[in-house]
Amino acid sequence: MSVTAMKAQWGVHVLVIIAVLLFTSGSTSAQQVQVTPIPGASPAFGLPALPQQPGVVQQTIIQEKKPEPPSTAVQGPTAAEKTSEFERFIGQTGSSDISQFGYDLFSRPPSTFAPVEEVPVGPDYVVGPGDEIRVSVWGSIEGQWTSVVDRSGAVTLPKVGIIGVTGLTFEQLRETIRRELSKYYTGFQMNVSMGPLKTMRIYVVGNAHKPGSYTISSLSTLVSALFASGGPAKTGTMRDIRVERGGATVASFDLYDLLLRGDKTRDIRLLPEDVVFIPPVGPLVGISGSVNTPAIYEIRGEKRLHELVAMAGGLSAVAFTGRVQMERIVDGSRQVILDADLAAVLDSDLEIRTGDLFRVFQVVQDRKLVRLTGAVNRAGEYGLSPGMRVKDLLDMAGGLRYYAYLKEAELTRVTVTPEGPRTEKVLIDLDRALAGQDDQNIPLKEDDYLFVRAVPEWDLYRTVQISGEVRFPGAFTVAKGERLSSLIERAGGYTDKAYLRGAVFVREQVRRLQQQGIEEMISRMQRELLAEGSAQASASASPEEIQARKAEMEARQKFILALRDLKATGRMTVRLAHLRLLKGSEYDIELEDGDRLLIPARSSVVNVMGSVMSLGSYVFQERYSYRDYISLSGGYTRFADTDNTYVLKVDGSARKLSSGLFSWNDPGARWEVGGFSERIPAIEPGDTIIVPEKLDRIAWMRDVKDITQILMQMAVTAAVVIELLDDD
Repeated sequence: MSVTAMKAQWGVHVLVIIAVLLFTSGSTSAQQVQVTPIPGASPAFGLPALPQQPGVVQQTIIQEKKPEPPSTAVQGPTAAEKTSEFERFIGQTGSSDISQFGYDLFSRPPSTFAPVEEVPVGPDYVVGPGDEIRVSVWGSIEGQWTSVVDRSGAVTLPKVGIIGVTGLTFEQLRETIRRELSKYYTGFQMNVSMGPLKTMRIYVVGNAHKPGSYTISSLSTLVSALFASGGPAKTGTMRDIRVERGGATVASFDLYDLLLRGDKTRDIRLLPEDVVFIPPVGPLVGISGSVNTPAIYEIRGEKRLHELVAMAGGLSAVAFTGRVQMERIVDGSRQVILDADLAAVLDSDLEIRTGDLFRVFQVVQDRKLVRLTGAVNRAGEYGLSPGMRVKDLLDMAGGLRYYAYLKEAELTRVTVTPEGPRTEKVLIDLDRALAGQDDQNIPLKEDDYLFVRAVPEWDLYRTVQISGEVRFPGAFTVAKGERLSSLIERAGGYTDKAYLRGAVFVREQVRRLQQQGIEEMISRMQRELLAEGSAQASASASPEEIQARKAEMEARQKFILALRDLKATGRMTVRLAHLRLLKGSEYDIELEDGDRLLIPARSSVVNVMGSVMSLGSYVFQERYSYRDYISLSGGYTRFADTDNTYVLKVDGSARKLSSGLFSWNDPGARWEVGGFSERIPAIEPGDTIIVPEKLDRIAWMRDVKDITQILMQMAVTAAVVIELLDDD
């Protein structure tokens, strides 16, 4: 064999050996040297040299290639394949078809998802050791260079030399390379891109499915790290996953935001040595049956059933809104404590607790119901199950209230007979029924109605409020039969500034009656005015008269709308006096729940309203009459009804201001001589003088003159009371 042939054979052998070494070493090589043939070099191992490209600068670059990261695929059973203790507990109740929500998101291994390395690098990406930089230039100079950031944080480029790049963003990296090349070349264009990126080590700890340290891409976020680690274990929370960095919490992520709303805005990019901490799972509540996503949900701030139903995707199309059943752990055992109307429970203030299980039923041809009311924890309608007795119904309602009358409850039962329905009353001894005695714990029938009485004359307490010029204002509880003088005495009595004539007493029951009267009166006026207007319009002959009637009808409509804005105040006129005089008087009234008493400070103002030249408020002068205050307001207007001027007293009553020696007393049904009537000054501090307008000039208002005057009184009363209460 010739020397040339031997060299060729040895060259082939060497190539084979190198290929085997490269193949077997694979990604475990710590470093590889990539050689780009230099133009004009001799053939190596019998291979021809690459042809030189004219005008292209080529350079041998030594590249430190990073090792391939170890596989992060979760091995063994995934988080969704194991049942938790709570799931097993729920399974014992017959709802084994539901599991903890969201954990099946991590049931697939990460290899089924797109690699995170293929995510585009943004301008804010921070360059570090292990990142591969690719530079292409063209124009006056052409070339392509590839370099890996070494451990010192630098890359090497031909002619330019070593450039420190660690800590630079990708945008800053491009500007830095352009600036360095511009020192040696002009008239060129450049493109910088990233090759394979560096990896980093992070830690997943706490209640993770596979806790430990993970080597992941530098583009990884919190969510991608969770996929790499298999996600939270079922003992770990889905609602408060934290990223710890430098000893501080830099982010908290709620996976329910991603799962229920597709919101990933709080998913942050991780940095080397970050710690992903998964705390223990929070309170768990189950919901099964006819909802779109039945499951066991972790609650975090959700307190009401409607919030749980919303997390479950809402009710399904076949959900029966007339029934929901709730099981709860009570005294160490699971009990059905609620079986009621679903729509009513959704609107109620029932608070859900950890361990609760709700069942939403499907629509059913017929549903049998029994009804419970009175002194029980949860009154309402309940589904009648076979064999249900009185004690079973009371248990589902959460038991009796502590003030329930145990000696006698009333069960109403309707029986269908050929002659028609027959109603019977059955008296139940609750003590014996709860003890399980069959003669009282009787079986229930469809449409039974059980009423549990409270103990005789039960009333927990009544609250009233006193404010203003008393020594100890505030809310007080009052006993049945307690009177106004007792309340004032308990509040420490009046202060020196108290203006007893201006006391405002408000009662809710009176307000409701007043409001009802206003609404009935307005409705009656509307019917009468509109009927009269229609009749007049039909009798109109000329176009001018029709237009006038039309304008009149519009005015009536506006008038009615204005009246509907009136709101009753519930004010009662009371006249306070020294406690010694108030006790036993007609104004020492018995208090009711919700009563309010305001005792203002003495007012020094008299108000003038109505048909005067200038509405105003004036300092009270004891020597002034009502005419003096009207004069201060510029006197009467052209259409003032001077004969019906009246004063709205500070105590809420109204008095017509008589202009003669004799005046008619309506309550007493008698004529009185001036000076011999009740000794109350005509004008007092805080009074309001009202000058009404002559309504006779408006044709359609002639019949409602008295009514509108009454309404004006009520409106002014409301305004005065509201002002006083607001000041308080």
